[in-house]
Amino acid sequence: MSALLRTLRGHTPQIADPAFVAETAALIGDVTVGAESSIWYGAVLRGDDNPIRVGRRSNIQDGTIVHVSSKGQGTMIGDEVSIGHAAIIHACTLEDGAFVGMGATVMDGAVVQGGAMVAAGALIAPGKVVRTGQVWMGNPGRHVRDLTEDEKNYLAYVAIHYWDLAQDYL
Repeated sequence: MSALLRTLRGHTPQIADPAFVAETAALIGDVTVGAESSIWYGAVLRGDDNPIRVGRRSNIQDGTIVHVSSKGQGTMIGDEVSIGHAAIIHACTLEDGAFVGMGATVMDGAVVQGGAMVAAGALIAPGKVVRTGQVWMGNPGRHVRDLTEDEKNYLAYVAIHYWDLAQDYL
């Protein structure tokens, strides 16, 4: 059994080799997944009106929804980005090394810079910028503190860990 890969409006999802896309994930339309990335069970990446780009060694965990704006921008996910279970990522930019926690939502035009953390359950409103080294929490999300050294190390670890785990599934 393989993942649902659906061509839409002349765009077929492109997946680099090697990458892991779980059998119950759905990639639709203008979606590109970079090498050593992993798309986990129940994740939906729907690039119908604009593109979704996922860089190298990023992980989009179970139940996450990635979508785009119908009139604005696509969704850009850089290299070594980690997105926790059941997050909603909509028409925004997650730069290289960004982290989005479980159940968090990042809205249109928002930017999560590399080395920044959106905590579990946070809502990042349209157009907000989560800067490098910051932790944002709450609804609406706001800067509550800076990352500790342990948390900075954890961000780097997650991307490596998920690629190692994905290889067991391959």
